[in-house]
Amino acid sequence: MTDELDAQLQKLPRRAAPASLRARLERAHVRRRQPRNIAIALVAIAFVAVVLFVNRRTDRGGAPESPLVAEAVNDHMRVLYASRPLEIESGGIHQVKPWFEGRVDFAPVVPFDGDADFPLQGGSVAYYIDRKAAAFVYKRNLHLITLFVFQSHDLPWPRGDRIASETRGFHAIVWRTGDLGYALVSDVAMSELTTLEQRLKPAR
Repeated sequence: MTDELDAQLQKLPRRAAPASLRARLERAHVRRRQPRNIAIALVAIAFVAVVLFVNRRTDRGGAPESPLVAEAVNDHMRVLYASRPLEIESGGIHQVKPWFEGRVDFAPVVPFDGDADFPLQGGSVAYYIDRKAAAFVYKRNLHLITLFVFQSHDLPWPRGDRIASETRGFHAIVWRTGDLGYALVSDVAMSELTTLEQRLKPAR
């Protein structure tokens, strides 16, 4: 029965569809494809956003932000926002360093007294991750620079024991010398921070 019906239908005359009908069918086909195209575009946009987010979370060397740098910046911001950022106000390192005796459980080694370019303002007790730190505050023009000195054991130090990074508008340099770690943070240019770093490191 079905074969006979098909044979009869094949004998019917065939006429081309009107151009207007073909145009309407093509428009309907395009509209059905649009939601899929939009979905593909949204997925692509989301992928690009993730890539940009990951890139912004990396430093200039392409590595994820170090927890040592993140902690240094957070501690520097606490100094900036503290109602009393300096517990001892003095421009002399020989007045500031002895003040830490009995307040931190190590002897901070800071061989730089400060000078006209980076005058010492004073210091205070701070915390770096899970340990006490001695915070020395220097100044560069109107910018404050915080140096955190802390015990370096059991921290995720990178190869080379030094990190220089920019994050959240701040520059940070973190390094280790023997049993002590140092974190230098400010919004001054990295070149100026590096200059201070060299003055803080003991002569070899």
